[in-house]
Amino acid sequence: MTSEWSEKSTADLMSRYVSKEMGYNVPKEGWRICLAHEFKEKRKPFQAKDVSLANIWGHIGLGVRYLKFWYKKTQVEKKAPFIDMFGAQPLRQIYGAPLGGIGGGTITRGWRGEFCRWQLNPGMYHYKTVIPNQFTVCLRREGKTVYQQVLSVERPPTLQGWNWGYCGEYAFYHALYPRAWTVYDLPGQNVTLTCRQISPVIPHDYQDSSLPVAVLVWDIENKNEYDLDVSIMFTMVNGSGQKDDKCGGHWNEPFHLEKEGEAVSGVLLHHCTAVNPYTLCIAAREQSDREISHQTAFSPKGPCFSLWNDLIDDGRLDSPTGSSPPTVKGEKVAAAVAVGCSVPAQGHNSLEFCLAWDMPKITFGSREKGHMRQYVAFIKDKNVTKMRYTRYFGTTGDASPSLSHYALTHYKQWEKSIEEWQRPILQDSSLPSWYKSALFNELYFVADGGTVWTEIMEDVDISGGIRSEDGGLPAQPTVIKEYGRFAYLEGQEYRMYNTYDVHFYASFALIMLWPKLALSLQYDIAGSVIQQDLTERLHLMSGQYSPIKTKNVVPHDIGDPDDEPWVRVNAYLIHDTAHWKDLNLKFVLQVYRDFHLTQDRQYLQDMWPICQAVMESELKFDLDGDGLIENSGYADQTYDGWIVTGPSAYCGGMWVASLCVMCKMARLLDSEELYRHYKDLLDRGSAAFEKLLWNGKYYNYDSSGRDLSNSVMSDQCAGHWFLRASGLGDGEFQAKKIQSALKSVFDLNVMSFAGGQMGAVNGMRPEGVPDRSSVQSDEVWIGVVYGLAATMIHEGMQEEGMRTAEGCYRTVWEKLGMAFQTPEAYCEKNIYRSLAYMRPLSIWAMQLALNTSQKDQTTTA
Repeated sequence: MTSEWSEKSTADLMSRYVSKEMGYNVPKEGWRICLAHEFKEKRKPFQAKDVSLANIWGHIGLGVRYLKFWYKKTQVEKKAPFIDMFGAQPLRQIYGAPLGGIGGGTITRGWRGEFCRWQLNPGMYHYKTVIPNQFTVCLRREGKTVYQQVLSVERPPTLQGWNWGYCGEYAFYHALYPRAWTVYDLPGQNVTLTCRQISPVIPHDYQDSSLPVAVLVWDIENKNEYDLDVSIMFTMVNGSGQKDDKCGGHWNEPFHLEKEGEAVSGVLLHHCTAVNPYTLCIAAREQSDREISHQTAFSPKGPCFSLWNDLIDDGRLDSPTGSSPPTVKGEKVAAAVAVGCSVPAQGHNSLEFCLAWDMPKITFGSREKGHMRQYVAFIKDKNVTKMRYTRYFGTTGDASPSLSHYALTHYKQWEKSIEEWQRPILQDSSLPSWYKSALFNELYFVADGGTVWTEIMEDVDISGGIRSEDGGLPAQPTVIKEYGRFAYLEGQEYRMYNTYDVHFYASFALIMLWPKLALSLQYDIAGSVIQQDLTERLHLMSGQYSPIKTKNVVPHDIGDPDDEPWVRVNAYLIHDTAHWKDLNLKFVLQVYRDFHLTQDRQYLQDMWPICQAVMESELKFDLDGDGLIENSGYADQTYDGWIVTGPSAYCGGMWVASLCVMCKMARLLDSEELYRHYKDLLDRGSAAFEKLLWNGKYYNYDSSGRDLSNSVMSDQCAGHWFLRASGLGDGEFQAKKIQSALKSVFDLNVMSFAGGQMGAVNGMRPEGVPDRSSVQSDEVWIGVVYGLAATMIHEGMQEEGMRTAEGCYRTVWEKLGMAFQTPEAYCEKNIYRSLAYMRPLSIWAMQLALNTSQKDQTTTA
């Protein structure tokens, strides 16, 4: 059934492709779509008006408080709220793989070829298709142009002097992140173009992965019996489609850089805004049989006949010498680079372009202080820290030529590394094609999640003021000094850095692929645990005033990029984190899992006192002394819309799992007294957990005995999942009960929901209908589903796990048109919530489970 589903879905995305050309060295695996495809289903974002009548009464207070907050933020402060319930991003079914490495901003190129999503200011997005940013092909035979076409299906009202409207039925897009291919069969020309984009996102590479660059290679196949001269022109506006493109003072200049026997040339587009100026760079590598030409400046409005005719005349561009004058207010300026080569009859040739950007000075949204980026300021200590790539390319704002030179001379090494990394998985015939596409393409969020990656200055102290000898941390842990600080958003619409309850799921991608960044993030969180801010603040959810941050509590997040991340710890306004039970437990579970996968004993020793502190702070929730923590009010941070009373499957299971890893860490660190302490709690707590929550088939949602207490929660085995991922899990929970619970989830939450084709709904009633008691219980959370699938694989239920996860991939990538913007959630019909979300990175937990299963099988054999 799964294979039939796969063939049907893939065939639908390519059903309008009329050519038989498959492009130049385009891989088999990945996400493929014809440029003429149109998605039939059009969904709307969840907004305040979508709260059901049954749930409105319980949220009236929250609604009033949020409305006041929203008005103050948008109308008084003139800023974007960190979550905008009245202005959610509409679904645009256009996005492709983003360009750029990790931590220096991203530019997204859509699957139809448009440059359409911009994140140059860290963590802040705008969604504007800049029409003049295009590639154009010119074919010449015997000195005459026979074909010239903008490689875009668009028919814009501007630039009417250009030949638009390429027929999308002759082209397709293929993504296998961090690379993507667009194949154009030029109608009537017997020529096939394959544009391959490469971004330096390379596991375990902490230098090149930080670079704000991308390379675009054009492979040209001439299937005629005569030679052709082929030119590709790359045009780019100075700006990103925002109002400041017309603010005046922007200018372009040509450049040529030669070093180490290699030369590149192109145009620098200096975008000279008062806040966060930057330079874009379009460039090409010089070779003896390639001709590079450029137009330093042209106006991207009106018909723009002059640039078009300049190319059509002889396949090259003729530009006046020198730089362009600064633009006047209200004027835009653009630039173009063209590269030409000869392609023999029945032959092949290629052309190479680079797009780079350099933003050496940034200001976060509060604008309290200008900082260097790449620089990010740590205002509390009056220090400045540089963005990661400036370690290699400097901070003076003139790095673009060197960046483009490095990219064009190293991209083949990047591709070799990418292929070596991906090959074992792609060649594994036991894995379905959809999974291979999902595994790599979901990684887009590591770069495109508003990511910042900074250096740390010598006098910055991340320890929270308590040093190692006093049960705290080093002022500057070695991993942060060597590998920098790392932060990414909860989502492009949920604008909070390192949201910890969500990172719990997403962290598998980091710890498996960039483990030093995962450990660095953990040290930052650990330092904030020790800190406190007793300033009273109104919390929107409860309507009560309480401290922003209490001691020995894991923060929800480390701040909003429209404010000051790392400075205003826990900028999230909805929750008082002192009242949530799962964040501390998730910290402890991650500490041990990270140690298990890295075997970094210094990390374990540094984190041990922090783990003790947060576990002791949890014990106050063991209200009856049975060794099991209890809930009151809202269940936890992750499922904050679901009311729970007493011990719950989710938090209770993670508490038992946390006690288990505390026992393991105590033994590893020769702390017998603490081992006995946590072992006593574990024995009593696990017994209470089984007694209060096990119903014979699965673990009840909570133990209150309310009408909905026996709802089937898809994520009820989260604690056991982390134990399995940490090489544990034999005996802490009873294996038969875990497998029975997973089978119940599969039968009810998966197969009894939407015909078994949309993943697992969060909550399901035992009679087989979704739990609609909250705004989240009847949603599917893609990242939770991938974690659930990983748990199934760990328990020998690989077929069920794959079927469960496949429903999410098919829904998001093939049915709803949400490629490269995987949301937090969708309902069975009509609604989705929070596009481009962190949690789906948890698909890498599935790969860890598969690796573990294969290792176990090998060991057994």
